[in-house]
Amino acid sequence: MKKLSPKHATLLILIALIAIAPWFFPSSYYLRVGSLVFVNSLAVVGIVILTGFVGQISLGHAGFIGIGAYACALAPKHFGISVLSAAVLGALISGVLAWLVGRPILRLKGYYLSVATLGFGVLISMVLTNEAWLTGGPDGIVVADPGLRALLKEWGLNLSNAEFWYAFSGIALVIGAAIALNLQYSATGRALRALHGSEVAARTVGVDVARFKLRGFVISAIYASFAGSILAMQNRFVTPDVAGFMHSIEIVTMAVLGGAASVLGAVFGATLLTALPQVLTFLQEYEQIVLGLIMMLVMIFMREGVLPSLSQKLRGRG
Repeated sequence: MKKLSPKHATLLILIALIAIAPWFFPSSYYLRVGSLVFVNSLAVVGIVILTGFVGQISLGHAGFIGIGAYACALAPKHFGISVLSAAVLGALISGVLAWLVGRPILRLKGYYLSVATLGFGVLISMVLTNEAWLTGGPDGIVVADPGLRALLKEWGLNLSNAEFWYAFSGIALVIGAAIALNLQYSATGRALRALHGSEVAARTVGVDVARFKLRGFVISAIYASFAGSILAMQNRFVTPDVAGFMHSIEIVTMAVLGGAASVLGAVFGATLLTALPQVLTFLQEYEQIVLGLIMMLVMIFMREGVLPSLSQKLRGRG
């Protein structure tokens, strides 16, 4: 029997986990948590492409999440297009904006790059907060129903709201993971990963460093935008917090905890930081302390991320 490639094995594991998990959920509330895990995972996969493949760090990616979310709220209201079309429009705007902003920003290195991306994210958050005449300001804005559940009901598939968004966000994650894995094992992916090792060495073998760094930044921005759009459609409401600085930090932390160079690690990190606070609620006021302690221990003893570190140990035993 032909051995599965790492790409196909990762996708099969992901699909199996998404399909099997609901059988162990005691209530529909956990379907809601699961769909939130998938949305966060989609954004984190974009960070994996930028940080794990290219070796660049962005502290402003929540800005692109905000663009995708607000596109779903504003475009149907002002331009009369469908919410799904608005999600595609938001991704296009995010991609173009990432290309325009990335050209000067990606010339920077180290903490200069981090500060520049942070400034971009703060700027987007400020616009969404202050331009209340358009965005609703801090009070937020309602997002129209995309009508997909009603369409499925007409076709004889009657799903609850929680079931539908679990399935929808899970399918979106599988598609996003498949694209990222195809990219990882393609010629473009090898060029992107060469940058992570050494830009000088990559340039020596003919890799256009500036072009590939920009390409990775644009792709990761599109992932973030689609994640924001799905989150907005699912919640039917969006506030500027979705583009806030802390959201950017959460997304990067998820990638680092799970494994910044692993697509499956991205899903693991997103699951850990999204679901763990739900598990630690019994600790009440000590919840944040315990969560912070767990994160510190992971970074000290599992520097490559939880999933890659466990995988290395298991292979070492084998």
